[in-house]
Amino acid sequence: MSASNETVRKIILDLDTGIDDTLALSYVLGSPDAELIGITGTYGNVVLDQGVDNDLRLLAMYGREDIPVFKGIDHPSTADSFSVPPDSEIFHGANGTGNIEIPAQTDRQASQQSSVDFIIDAVRRYPKGELVVVPTGALTTIAAALEKAPDIVDRISIVMMGGTLTQPGNVGPFAEANINQDPEAANRVFATTADITMVGLDVTTQALMSREDTEALRATGTSAGRFLADMTDYYIDISEKESGVYLGGCNLHDPLAAAVAIDPSLVTTFATNLMVETEGPQRARTIGDPSRLLDPVKNTKVALSVDTERFTRRFMDRLLTLVRKTESER
Repeated sequence: MSASNETVRKIILDLDTGIDDTLALSYVLGSPDAELIGITGTYGNVVLDQGVDNDLRLLAMYGREDIPVFKGIDHPSTADSFSVPPDSEIFHGANGTGNIEIPAQTDRQASQQSSVDFIIDAVRRYPKGELVVVPTGALTTIAAALEKAPDIVDRISIVMMGGTLTQPGNVGPFAEANINQDPEAANRVFATTADITMVGLDVTTQALMSREDTEALRATGTSAGRFLADMTDYYIDISEKESGVYLGGCNLHDPLAAAVAIDPSLVTTFATNLMVETEGPQRARTIGDPSRLLDPVKNTKVALSVDTERFTRRFMDRLLTLVRKTESER
């Protein structure tokens, strides 16, 4: 049964399109209760231009070239340039999709409008709560939008993948990778009164995609299914190699954030006001802001537990439906 118009959540995905970003995009496209109104590209797992090219080709693969793609800021707010960290290239491959070729080509280009302006215009256009912005990489573009248009701060809803409150970091003892790309921008976003849900390592490490799941995608006999399976098998293999532990799959970091943007009931949250350490050995740590401890309004909800079974079942159902539908419409 398809969702009614009243329950369809409009989504902007702000992606640094690596493997789990690709899975998040696929999840949203396969969700009857979501309408993807645009993709804004950022840097992180890959450089900006590579990520935007991936976005355009993925949309072509799915027959969704009606969805616009916009270029965001291509480097951290405290730097003049950006190069992909070695760990990101290891985990996502040189092309961001596990060195697996996306089975589609397109002549389409990104929009001339910037990501910052697109986000501002979209937040102003829709009633509060109807649109969710989902950043799955650095918060550089989001911070720039909030700074350029202060009037959107109390209208925007953000569900972000990044940070960690109860678990160690994944690029250091305290730092999570997306926050670590631009801690200053993340700190500025948290310091606003914007409505933020942080879907971080506290919950994303509890949701896995297994080899049985990739085999189910491959068994559809579709080109999109084979691509997703091959790409994710790379991610599973490298995750196990680098961790030295048999996990039984790969973490679904970005797809969980996308899923929570559509259905917040998938997680339980803790309301707080966060800050990001920007100096010293704890740089990029997400932690409660002591200066706002007594503030009656807490603007950030940190996801601390997840209904893993419901999420992973829904995740696979939507991906399988999407790749079969895509093949049938060719």
